[in-house]
Amino acid sequence: MDMTIERTGATLGAIVNGVRLSEIDTSALVRIKELFLEHALLIFPGQFLDARAQEAFAKNFGAIEVLVENMKSIPISNKAENGRLMDSKDEQMKLLKGNEGWHTDSSYMPRAAKASVLSAHVVPPEGGETQWADARAAYDSLEASTKNRLKDLRAQHNYFRSQAKIGHKVAVGAAYGFFEGKSPEYPLVKIHPETGRPALYVGRHACEIPGMESQDAENLLVQLNTHITQEPYVWSHKWAPGDVAIWDNRCVLHRARPYDQSQERLMMHTRIRGERESETAINYR
Repeated sequence: MDMTIERTGATLGAIVNGVRLSEIDTSALVRIKELFLEHALLIFPGQFLDARAQEAFAKNFGAIEVLVENMKSIPISNKAENGRLMDSKDEQMKLLKGNEGWHTDSSYMPRAAKASVLSAHVVPPEGGETQWADARAAYDSLEASTKNRLKDLRAQHNYFRSQAKIGHKVAVGAAYGFFEGKSPEYPLVKIHPETGRPALYVGRHACEIPGMESQDAENLLVQLNTHITQEPYVWSHKWAPGDVAIWDNRCVLHRARPYDQSQERLMMHTRIRGERESETAINYR
């Protein structure tokens, strides 16, 4: 079967059929990497990858970021190990609630993530979609004066502060990906290391902007996040079991959508670590 590519209705993203990610050959991989750089989001229906196969696919794009000790892929679920469906009072669900805010993965770390792979295993009948927003096209549409204002600015990214905004005081050690050092700083405008295309680099973890009053910084970040997350820059995907998505964290924001927590949802997440040269925070170089 030949690979077929269908563009989404947004400025990013493509649906790719006619390929098995568990057995891709060299030519198919080359094409997928081309599409990844072009569209920044690829969705592959009906793949049904287990954790090992998902990790093997992810490794084609770089080293895997280990978020939990001895785990390269992590389940994202409302079902506890004892089979109980968790509710909003559970610590894990408070952590997952944060994923409903627009963000880019690991921007609160000294080295941000390059890409992420997410697969659907159990999905609720309603809700639970994932949305992605194109920070490239959003930047392109800014007025020249705004681009000039942003070109030398950077923002601090902090996971604890972003969770605090939704009323969650994070218990240290309760989740993956914690970082308690000084807040990493990244440019508000990121130049993609492979395409050279500029994109806004913000999301919910961005907080203070050095040299700017806190309220002014907050206002600017809200303005930029709002600008990115409007049509035609946003694509929403309704998951079916077996679907796999990969997206470019260097130029894409994403968020999860709410669902009825009396229904089980199980996703598998694999995060690809950014290259040292391009994804290291300014204040950690």
